[in-house]
This record gives sequence, C-alpha cells and structure tokens, in this order.
Amino acid sequence: MTRLLLLGAGRSASSLIQYLLRYLAAEDWHLTIADVNPAPLQPILAPYGERAQAVAFEIGQQERLHELVAAHDVVISMLPALFHPLVAKACLQHQRHLATASYATEEIRAFEAEARAAGLTFLMECGLDPGLDHMSALPVIEEIRAQGGRLTSFKSYCGGLMAPDSEGDNPWRYKFTWNPRNVVVAGQGTARYIEGGRPRFIPYQHLFRRVERLAVPGYGEFEGYANRDSLGYRPLYGLDGIPTMLRGTLRRPGYCAGWAALVALGLTDDSYRLGNAAGLTWAELIESFLPSAAPGEPLAGRVAAYLRLDPTGEEMQRLNWLGLFTTEPVGLPDATPAQLLERLLTARWQLQPQDHDMIVMQHLFEYLPADGGAVQRRTSSLVVIGDDAVHTAMAKTVGLPLGMAVRRLARGEVAHRGVVVPVHADVYAPILQELAQEYGIEFVESEHALA
Repeated sequence: MTRLLLLGAGRSASSLIQYLLRYLAAEDWHLTIADVNPAPLQPILAPYGERAQAVAFEIGQQERLHELVAAHDVVISMLPALFHPLVAKACLQHQRHLATASYATEEIRAFEAEARAAGLTFLMECGLDPGLDHMSALPVIEEIRAQGGRLTSFKSYCGGLMAPDSEGDNPWRYKFTWNPRNVVVAGQGTARYIEGGRPRFIPYQHLFRRVERLAVPGYGEFEGYANRDSLGYRPLYGLDGIPTMLRGTLRRPGYCAGWAALVALGLTDDSYRLGNAAGLTWAELIESFLPSAAPGEPLAGRVAAYLRLDPTGEEMQRLNWLGLFTTEPVGLPDATPAQLLERLLTARWQLQPQDHDMIVMQHLFEYLPADGGAVQRRTSSLVVIGDDAVHTAMAKTVGLPLGMAVRRLARGEVAHRGVVVPVHADVYAPILQELAQEYGIEFVESEHALA
C-alpha cells in the first residue's frame, strides 16, 4: 500500500481530491488529508472506510508536520506557496517524494542537489499555470523543430474567468476562483519579456495599460497583460535565442483599464498600514487618496478628474459598481490598502453556487518553415468550464494534472530525480493523453500563414 499525504484542502483542491479517491482502491492507496478545517471532508471520505482520513493540521505545527510526512510515502502540498520550503525540508529529512502545483522558486531549487542525492523527486509546477502551460506548449515546439522550422515568437496567455452565462451584470466580468490576495497584488514589480530581440520592461504603474487583444473562437475577445518574468522560461523550453517571448494573464476587455485606475488610486499598495482604517467608510478612504478640494464637490467627479477619466465612462462605472464611493465601512482595522481592497472584492466577486467559472489558455507560435516559405502562425487554445462553485474549472485544471502526476510518481513511473518540472515528454505526454481521453480537456489548434 502507498500512503499519500495531501496538505491543504482549499478551493483549488476539490478535483484533486476527487481524482485521488477515484483511484484509491485500484492503486492500493491510503490517503490522509491534513487541513485546518477537516470537518467538511469527513462525509466525502466516509464511503472509503479505512483507506481515507481527514486530520486537523496547521502549518505552524512543525512537529505535527514532521509526524505526518514521516508516516507517508508521497506528499502533495496544496498549501500556500510560501510554505512549500518547510514541507520540502521535512520531505528531505524523512526521504519522501513531494508534488505541488506551484512554481519551482529559487528557494525550492536550492534543494535540488540534496533531493537528487537522496533519490527523491520534488515534482513542481504540475497544475494549470504553471503546469499545463509547459505540458501543452512543448509538444508543439518539438513538432515545429522536428519539421525543421525556426520559432521566431512564442506568446502564452492564461486566465481564470467567468463563463459567459455567469457574468451577469458584473461590468468586470470577473469573480474570484482562486486566492484573492494573489489577484490583488498581481503584477507588482516590473514585467520583463523580449520582443524583436530586444528586452522590454513594463513598470507596475503602466502594466495594466499595455495589453494585447486576443480572440478565442466561440468565446469572444480577451485582453492580456504581461507576467513578471517571461525571460526565465526561454532556457526551460530550449528557446534561448528566440526573438520574441512573452507570458501573460488573460482578462475580459475593460478589466485592465479598471484595474489600472485602482492602481493609480493607491488601493493595491500592500507596503504600509492605515492605522485609522477601522473608522473609515469607503468614500472617506478614497477621499484620503485625493488632493484637497472645495467642500461639496462630488467624490466620483473628483476621482474622474484626478485619474483623467470620463466621468460617465466604463472605468468609472466599474469603480462605482464596486462601491468605492459609498458610506459602507471598510471593515478592517490597521490594514494595508491592498487588504482593504481584497476584503471589498471578496464580497463583490464571490462565486455563487450556480456560477460557472472558465479557464482560458492560448499559445501563439510564429515560425519560419523549413522550406523558406511565409511565416506561419499556429494558435493553440484551451477552454474549460466549471461545473459549479465547488467543482470549478480552476480546480479541475490545477488538480487533475497534479493528481495524474502523483499517480505516476507513486507507481514509480517518474524516473527524474531532484527538483523536476513537467518539461519531459515521459512526464507530460501521459498526462495530456489522460486529460483528453478521460476528461475532454484538450487544446484546439489552428494554423495560417502571416501576410
């Protein structure tokens, strides 16, 4: 029997848990789910008898962490990424494999030599983004190379959005399907990419104003903004000399202009605390970010003038819809502006039980064919719709690839040791095949010559 330990059962874990339970008997597994709130898991695990259990666990309980890791064979971490190094250290100490959906950060990569020497696999980036982005792009890159083509541009975008039937009257066309804090502080720091052989940099205050429009057949228009670091992915994909490479995040048109207004107001700043926040209304908080004005001047009009926006335009409609100009209390003492905004958005952008979220990923490849003909553009697009507010598209596309990777790791089918990401065909090919055959999750491709 192989003993699996899942640390964390948050909003992205539902499909992962379903997958692990599906193969519990067939793979002869025992599953322990350790979470700060195990009670909701009990009825889900009850039908599986002694093969599955939920236990209470908080990341601050270091002794408990080591007890749990030592008692299992493979550890899956769905904890917030900042806690992965603690889990990795415990896995090293107790000689256990580790799998997560999170980035292989420099801190995690520092365990490479020790993990490899111990014969351990720390399988990182096996979710959606990162994860499916690598797995789906690399077969296309390898195919173009095998045909003698030379890639001149690779752009990859991904976004967690709302399905068209669940957007309602929300002018942002967006709700939270993953960690709200990550959305609020997204893009802070300068974005780096390469275009036409030249490095490009976008400082945070301009990031959401420099967007690219994309279209996905059957799902309409989107806009993409650049992620923090696209350059680091060139060696990972074997594209060190590619002239253009950019990785970005997708939103519906107009979202980025609205978010740029929040950035310009200072509401995404997480670097200082407002000691007097508890007694403020949202209107008072917004007023505190503006230059002083004559008494009686309408707040919304002052904001529009300060941001140089049309007072009746779409950006102001989005700000007004959030309730920024109301007498509603901000509700948190001694909080940063970003924390206050997160609290407001969590209420406004909350998934309702009947809502369906939507994952959209699109790769754009441009290459010179071997015969010297016109530059070709190949577009590879994925759209996944969630079932409901629990079994979301986000949970599917994060949890299923991770579960499939764990299944193969537990079987001994992953030969790579050390810190591993799914850029090896023997790792990603079976996952892509299972996603397509068992779950209908597959990319649709098209290609045409550029004029």
